[in-house]
Amino acid sequence: MAVFQNMTELIANLNALAGGLFILAAFGIVAVRQVRACLRFFIFQSIFLAASAFLLGASPFSMHLMAVGVINLVTKVWLLPWLLRRLVSKEVYTRREITQVVSIPTSLIIALVLTIAAYFFSLPWLKAAAAVGAPRINVPIGLAGLLLGAYTLTIRREAVPQLLGLLAMENGAFFAGVAIAPDLPLIAELALAFDVLVLTFVVGVLTRTVQERIGTTAVGKLANLREEPHQ
Repeated sequence: MAVFQNMTELIANLNALAGGLFILAAFGIVAVRQVRACLRFFIFQSIFLAASAFLLGASPFSMHLMAVGVINLVTKVWLLPWLLRRLVSKEVYTRREITQVVSIPTSLIIALVLTIAAYFFSLPWLKAAAAVGAPRINVPIGLAGLLLGAYTLTIRREAVPQLLGLLAMENGAFFAGVAIAPDLPLIAELALAFDVLVLTFVVGVLTRTVQERIGTTAVGKLANLREEPHQ
């Protein structure tokens, strides 16, 4: 009995560590300017999401959570970066992303405020999670990840970082979801993974086409495009 309790405490501590690294990766997505660095932080965040799913699915054993971890590793850590590197030109990854609404220091302060607010917003859900024996740490961190992803989507002006912000929101929702609803049907997980890959493929193709035609992937520039009048 003591061994089982120690194992449970170890899993809880490791899950808390994964949660802390998860939110740090979300801050990294907000802070960096280069698209390649933004993608790397998203990969790290997806790895920590998978680690949390594996840990929570280990005791008691849950095939659904194990499937969530495997699907995240395959789609977000391997397939998604591979698709982006194949579809988006190298220039998009190497240049610094200058065009964004808010400066990096201000963005980090806002991200900190959003993280603190996420804890207070999640207090009612924490009581519900505790009632069913779910880990309390996943709910506020998942909500914070969702808010930071939404903030990234708002302030970025490049297509690929905006896509990563959207997917970071999905990571945050899943980080909380693996604790609240661990028995999510496998078909839902597979459908969501397929949607993520389709979205990545579409955005990658559009980004490459726009880059070749007008020389930039800044979304704001698209508002100035007009169809040439017929002669």
